[in-house]
Amino acid sequence: MNISIDYERCIRCGRCAKVCPSLVFGQHKQSADMQVVAPENCIVCGHCVAACPVSAVAHTDFPAEKVHPVDRTQLPTPEQLLLLCKARRSNRALSRKPVPQEYVDRILEAAHAAPTASNLQQVGYTVLTDPADLRFVVEYTLGFCRRMLRLLEMPVLGWVIRLFMKGAGRYRTTIHRLLNEYEQHGHDRILRGATTLIFIHTPTHSRFGEIDSQLAYQNGSLMAEALGVSQIYTGFVLTACKADKKKRLARHFDIDGTIRAGMALGIPEFLFPNRIDKKPIDVIEK
Repeated sequence: MNISIDYERCIRCGRCAKVCPSLVFGQHKQSADMQVVAPENCIVCGHCVAACPVSAVAHTDFPAEKVHPVDRTQLPTPEQLLLLCKARRSNRALSRKPVPQEYVDRILEAAHAAPTASNLQQVGYTVLTDPADLRFVVEYTLGFCRRMLRLLEMPVLGWVIRLFMKGAGRYRTTIHRLLNEYEQHGHDRILRGATTLIFIHTPTHSRFGEIDSQLAYQNGSLMAEALGVSQIYTGFVLTACKADKKKRLARHFDIDGTIRAGMALGIPEFLFPNRIDKKPIDVIEK
């Protein structure tokens, strides 16, 4: 990796030093020449190249073909973005139509554009579309539900769990309903009949893997909403994964790492014509 400054182009504005998170650049005083003082600190985030208004920063990891001007007139307005956020819902009324591959690709591209801690970019994605694979995920999760239900209904242990685990009684009712719907009626209440499932994962020992994955999920979720694709957070699947010390689901799909988030995707039967206000925002001002 090599970082240099073209002094014939440089206008000494100091932007590269101001945006660099790792103190790679230094400027002795305002309007003085910029200096590359600690290139070994670079985390390859590209802030310096992106911020330079005259393309004076040369970074070997960001050749010209990787640098693109931003036409900010093409960005959504604040009102449009806020409407997208407020309109986003987990629509569980899914059709059997497959999600087009180009839609999946755009959702993944948006997710991949999310920031990561120290710019490590260790977030990986596994996409499942085979009905047999999706059924395996559902049955794996329901297997966990059955084990959890047995614990909750044990005379002594169940009472202790319900005493110390907030909402355990409600979960017991929910699990009964999930199992009954699947076993008695064949209804999938885990993935809700989604035709595509995206697992988001990071290396097991990644310190910020959970946060990085959730940021990626949010980006992908908003892109799905913009495409008219329903996205459902797979909470029961993730709960089963976290409880499974042997990581059987990850191993089954050859995922090297820990599954941190899951997005079930499907083409909805209809789009919601209305949006609903949430509870009043809770803000503490100091």
